[in-house]
Amino acid sequence: MLVLCPKRLRENWTIWKQNDRRNELAADRLHYDVLNHTDLSRDSGQSGDIDLAHINWGNYDLVVIDESHNFRNKSTHRGRETRYDRLMRQVIKAGVRTKVLMLSATPVNNRLADLKNQIAFATEANDAALAGQNIPSIEGTIRFAQSAFNRWLAMPEEKRTSDRLLDMLGFDYFRLLDLLTIARSRKHIERYYGTAETGRFPDRRAPVNIKADVDTAGAFPPIGDINADIRRLTLAVYAPLRYVLPSRQDAYDRAYNQQVRGGQSVFRQLDREESLVHLLRVNLLKRMESSVHAFALTLERQLQAVDALIARIDAHEEAIEELSITDLDVDDPLFETLGVGRSVRVLLADADRVRWRQDLVADHLLLEALLAAAKTITPERDAKLAALRRFIADKQAAPFNPGNRKVIVFTAFADTAAYLYRELAPAIAGGAALVTGAGANKTTSKGLRTDLGSILTAFSPRSKSRPDDVNEPEIDLLIATDVISEGQNLQDCDCLINYDIHWNPVRIVQRFGRIDRLGSRNAEIQLVNFWPNMDLDSYINLERRVSGRMVLLDVSATGEENIIEAQSGDTMNDLDYRRRQLETLQTTVIDLEDLSSGVSIADLTLNDLRVDLAGLNADERAELGRMPLTAHAVVTATPDIPAGAIFCLRAETPAALAAIAVADPLRPHVLLHIGEDGGTLLPPGQAKRVLDRLKWLGDRGRAVDEAAWQRFDSETRDGLSMEHWRDMLAGAVGVVTGKAEERAVASLFSPGGTVGGGDFAGIDDWEVVAWVAVLPADE
Repeated sequence: MLVLCPKRLRENWTIWKQNDRRNELAADRLHYDVLNHTDLSRDSGQSGDIDLAHINWGNYDLVVIDESHNFRNKSTHRGRETRYDRLMRQVIKAGVRTKVLMLSATPVNNRLADLKNQIAFATEANDAALAGQNIPSIEGTIRFAQSAFNRWLAMPEEKRTSDRLLDMLGFDYFRLLDLLTIARSRKHIERYYGTAETGRFPDRRAPVNIKADVDTAGAFPPIGDINADIRRLTLAVYAPLRYVLPSRQDAYDRAYNQQVRGGQSVFRQLDREESLVHLLRVNLLKRMESSVHAFALTLERQLQAVDALIARIDAHEEAIEELSITDLDVDDPLFETLGVGRSVRVLLADADRVRWRQDLVADHLLLEALLAAAKTITPERDAKLAALRRFIADKQAAPFNPGNRKVIVFTAFADTAAYLYRELAPAIAGGAALVTGAGANKTTSKGLRTDLGSILTAFSPRSKSRPDDVNEPEIDLLIATDVISEGQNLQDCDCLINYDIHWNPVRIVQRFGRIDRLGSRNAEIQLVNFWPNMDLDSYINLERRVSGRMVLLDVSATGEENIIEAQSGDTMNDLDYRRRQLETLQTTVIDLEDLSSGVSIADLTLNDLRVDLAGLNADERAELGRMPLTAHAVVTATPDIPAGAIFCLRAETPAALAAIAVADPLRPHVLLHIGEDGGTLLPPGQAKRVLDRLKWLGDRGRAVDEAAWQRFDSETRDGLSMEHWRDMLAGAVGVVTGKAEERAVASLFSPGGTVGGGDFAGIDDWEVVAWVAVLPADE
């Protein structure tokens, strides 16, 4: 067995096969190999105790991929094999037959191709692997679902409901997910598993929002003025191709442009450079929001680069090479979009040196002025730092949970993290630590090692299973970048602070997930968000102006898709979407599935039903088998479940069976919820939601609803007057057969499609397996 995980999560897996006192499974003597995702890009060297030069990649019968969303992008690079390709060729397809288990807490949002690329590992990239399960083409199924999703996104907001999306996606997509995925969310666990076996989630306190000024003296320019200067920067040092003479442009295009989609599209290096310039402006603004210290460091680096390039032009050097992206934070997915491309070399003889130098001088003057203003903000004048210091001191003096003084501070930038550690750590009596992706971890706790595992165990010893008799210091303050925003159990802590607001709202929720976990001993947990001292609309508009209309390469699909432009259809580039999510984050903590534009995978599979069935003993299964047809129950409607009738029907004739989609996982059965007026509350395409309602109505911990039965018997004269319920049954059958007619008509627009003889099922072609009468609540 092989476990593939991000390097920073390696110890999460290696601990369980070591003779270590923290290993609660030591007696099982587990044996498996652990490699980092990045090891797939190496041909030699050591990874732990494994020599990569001699590894037998094709000999693994099971591969577990932790944080598998890192393999959702099937990128291609000219001249070299990607990690994705190597995993598929040398591990999945080569040698022994390999099963694949993929683990991820990151939901699929609006690019269903991400899911397709991961499914390919389980099917060895065989598009017809599920043909025996009535899915003739995996790619075709996902393409159809993506098309439906895109149409749904284009609808007016009032029509863009999750119910409508579920109805549009189609049974094939449901079937695909039901066969290959198991989804568990916080809501799912709380509803279907209870707390007796798993423990409880802590209660979430309302978020605390802190809008801090920059300068205690009030002399620093407003952020809007800083932004205006940022927008004026040409950042010419990062865009050498911009200055190539028109007569020489074709030669540079041939040298540096890349063919994508098999030659159908071209990735222009000039577009990449211009996008990089936009992102560098965004980066400057985000660093300004994070800390003036980080902002000043970036200004210094850019000023040095500008001055060095001016000197090279004045020295008439032969050629200028494009600078590496040293000022973009590698932890930020916004900047990962430009993490590809070839190093560009521009001959000065081919460039407009006069215009280039003019732009560089203009940038020098702007950067110099910005840096001078930033350097006036010493730690003593840093108003935001002072607000953080006060909050931590107050929290530790008056803990939310008895005796718990622990706090995590997250920031997107390693420079900010180092600054906060330097200024805050000496005053923390319980010990402080710094963790960044740069590897410069630190701690004030004497005798504690500074590797990631040691620091996190000292900060959260219970969740990390540290034995009680281990004589090591604990840590009360942890300052970190997003290097620990995934895959870490830190629920000993009860307070998490976002010192800067991440560009992607998902990352904020992922950060909070480090303490919002099962197994927490804390009754309550607190999220704290620092915001720029301005209203949210102004903040979003600020970013809209600084980022402009960025032309981005979608690296997740390099070689598959064209260059895309930031547009409203892409939620992560949609500032209006961000405004709505960030507005919500000011008042409540959002679950990951609630951040999705559509529905959660947990809404699309029938795993809940299988869990319930697996929990039945032999006697209970036998009792179900003896239950007569048309068995029914009577319940009272709830605010979430309207009055009407829930029917389980079974097709009894070929005509009835033809009314059910071949890929429907419940075929030959149909579930639907009909309202009192005969309208459809939940159609057959939403069987999962019907089952959710049935489970909720039948599992509320109460005895039989005697009052509801008395009302039902009275209204139906003890079952003699069932006309109202028969009408609803007829309506249910009409819904099912009507959908069949829709599919038949739709087939006319498919290659070779025809409409059959019109033999659609009627009410006599169906058997009522069971049904539930949902009576209106008493007025």
